Amino acid sequence: MKVLAIRLKSNEDLRQSLKNFTEKEDIKAGFILTAIGSLKQATIRFANQDISTVLTNKFEILSLNGTIATTGVHLHITVSDEQGKTIGGHLSDGCIIYTTAEIIIGISEEYTFLRTLDTETGYRELEIIPNPSKTLS
Repeated sequence: MKVLAIRLKSNEDLRQSLKNFTEKEDIKAGFILTAIGSLKQATIRFANQDISTVLTNKFEILSLNGTIATTGVHLHITVSDEQGKTIGGHLSDGCIIYTTAEIIIGISEEYTFLRTLDTETGYRELEIIPNPSKTLS
C-alpha cells in the first residue's frame, strides 16, 4: 500500500479538491485512511434523498470515508456543530474548508476501481478490477 497526504486550506472545496488531487496523482484505487479538519459550509446528501442539503455553520470533520479513483469518488462525511451534534451523509460539492483539512489517503496497487452503471441500482457503483501483475500470491 502506498500512502499520500494532502492538507487543504481555507475556502477550498473538499470534494473538488480531492477529485483534483486524485487526477493529479493518477490514483486508480484509493481510499481515505483518516481525515480531520473544519468546514464553514457542509453540503451533504442524506439517505434516500435526491438533492443535497446545504448547512451553513462551523463544523468539525469527525470522519471522511470512502473510495477515490480517477474514474470517480464516493465519499461519506460526518461533522459536528458547536454543540457537538453530529450529522452525516454523502459528501457533495460545496463542503467549504473553514481553517484546514488534513487527509491521509491509502492507495492499492493490486486493484483498479471503476465506476460503472449498475442497472439494478441505477447508480454508477464500484467495480473492483484486480491488476494481475500486482496481485499477491
